[in-house]
Formats: sequence, structure tokens, C-alpha cells
Amino acid sequence: MTTNPGTGRSRTRPKEVKTAFLLLLAAIAVDAVVWVLDTLVISPSGLDEMRNEMGESRAIQQVAMSAGFLILTSTLFLFFVLMMRQGRNWARGFIAASGALVMFFLINSMSTSEFHKETTADLIYDLFISVSPVVLIAGAVVLMFQPAANMYFSSKEISE
Repeated sequence: MTTNPGTGRSRTRPKEVKTAFLLLLAAIAVDAVVWVLDTLVISPSGLDEMRNEMGESRAIQQVAMSAGFLILTSTLFLFFVLMMRQGRNWARGFIAASGALVMFFLINSMSTSEFHKETTADLIYDLFISVSPVVLIAGAVVLMFQPAANMYFSSKEISE
């Protein structure tokens, strides 16, 4: 463990930041797995529904565009997660703001009729795919603002 000269602040990564990093990686992975399951695997898949609505070629085009958007947003979020892990306070702020936005979208979708499903299994699946990434991100945000993490982020700003 090293300290920043003159401040006595720790520059080692606290366990809260390490755990937040892992939770955020898990959220990215869960989001990708859910996209694959919803789009290609679980019947009726998103691809099947799009084929019925717009035809084979347009459905494949739409899936490719959706996959590209998922890759782009996941990569961008991963960049912020990596910067947060390095102690960048601006990245921590962006992740916290993103988490608040995702929480807002979840609450909004719960207040609509989106979760009124015919079977219990459908309801449980929808709740899982909607809530699990949000819970992971919320847990990470809480950890990123614990006192040890606050000290880590403030010591990074001073040392630069």
C-alpha cells in the first residue's frame, strides 16, 4: 500500500471498488445474455416476432442493428467501468447517473402494464431480465460511494 505524499491518502484499490467493478462486469454480461435469450432463443423469440411482422430480410437487418447497438453501448459502458476502476471520479459519476436512469426506466415499466403476464413463469422471467441488471448496478453504485471508495477516488484526483 502506498500513500500520496503530504496527504496520507491510500492509493490502493479498496475492496468496495473491486466488488463494484465485478458487479458492473456482471451487469454487462447479464444484459448481453438476456439480449441473446430474448432475441434468438426463448420462444417466441424476438427474431420470430420480427419475421412475422416485417419479413425475413428486414428482421435479420433489425437484429443486426440491435446487436450493433448492444455492442456499442456495452463497450462504452465497459470503458466507464474501467475508468472507474482506475479511480476516475468522472467515470464514477457517469455510472451513478446511468444507474439512476436505468432505475427510472425500470420503475416506469413497472408502472405500466408491461408486467401483466399470462403465466407466472413469464412474469418471473420478465422481472428477472428487468431487475437483475438494475440490482447489480445499484449495488455497485452503493459500493462506489462508501467511505473507503470516496477516499480512493479523491486520492486519485490529488495525485494527478
